[in-house]
Amino acid sequence: MKIGVVVHGPEIVDSGFALKILKLMEDYGEVQARLGGTMGRTAVIDSNLENIIDITQKLLPSQSVDRFNQEDADLILLINYGKSSITGHAFGFKVFNHCPSNTPLLQIERPGEKDGSVVAWREDLQKMAKDLAERMNLRIVSAQSITEFIVSSDPCQKESERICRKIAGVSPGENIFVNGIVVGRSISEEVALVAENGIIAELIGGKLKVHGVEKLGPVDLEHAIVKTGLLRKSRVKPRVLKSKKTRPHLSVSYLNHAAEDIYRLRDADMVVTVGDDTTLVAADILYRFNVPIIGITDGDLDKVVEEGFKAEGSLVVELESGLDDIIGEKIFMELFQSRETIEIENMENFKSKILQIIKKTTPHYLVKYN
Repeated sequence: MKIGVVVHGPEIVDSGFALKILKLMEDYGEVQARLGGTMGRTAVIDSNLENIIDITQKLLPSQSVDRFNQEDADLILLINYGKSSITGHAFGFKVFNHCPSNTPLLQIERPGEKDGSVVAWREDLQKMAKDLAERMNLRIVSAQSITEFIVSSDPCQKESERICRKIAGVSPGENIFVNGIVVGRSISEEVALVAENGIIAELIGGKLKVHGVEKLGPVDLEHAIVKTGLLRKSRVKPRVLKSKKTRPHLSVSYLNHAAEDIYRLRDADMVVTVGDDTTLVAADILYRFNVPIIGITDGDLDKVVEEGFKAEGSLVVELESGLDDIIGEKIFMELFQSRETIEIENMENFKSKILQIIKKTTPHYLVKYN
């Protein structure tokens, strides 16, 4: 049997279950694994599993499933460790509905928890689901019951200019991410996003973050990636990889959007990041590649990871509220000449130039060195 395993999210890796499941599936046939999503990449690196789980491509979970489908996999296993069974099952439902109906998809959700489950998203996989459930001491949940629950509990109706999307399994006080940007915070368990003409206009059951919505811009809410809570909950010891840099000059890149593929900047010598969340996430990821950051922030921080790491040589400049984007734009125009990556001769001189731009704009700022 040809088996494709789609690994989603950091928790399934951090918990050790990704590796356990991969070894278990070897009893059934030839196994290949690839990541679906982006936040799991750091967990794969920290667990030294990049030679077992393919993290070389930035693929959505449904894209990873579809890739295995095109490669004629006999079974595609989606493994996830959701915040709750509700969020996990809703995630599986969304992935399956983005794939052809004949996709041989089976899901293992929250293994190790009391509500851990196996879901056969195609009816003829029930026997395999039962066998895996018995071997892993998990319960079986029917795809039909998940579908009925999601459909019956969704109050949102699609209109021509207004789209409403319910978010399952939310707890009060959680960040709401859309395509990697924090757009608000929940204040209840019944939460839904509303977009008008492609712009998020309302967060039912939560408080909208206007600055986040502005940063996100127009969005296809039906197909957007929506997450809640922390991007990574586990407290881990990060693994730092050896550098392969051989350039005679220093390379500096500019990043102002946390949803962009930060991993493509792993070979930079330094990265300038704009925004609190972008700085926190980028610094944490780039720490694994020993890439320091210069973070331009304004103290409007949403806690998006349990712990954040910064490479030696990093510095973070905290400005007055709302100034981070203004200063970031000046740095991009004046120092980067509107290019994403530039070469420089000296890192300390470059830091001084950034501080000079800040001083010309405002006397009120705080510099934090790492």
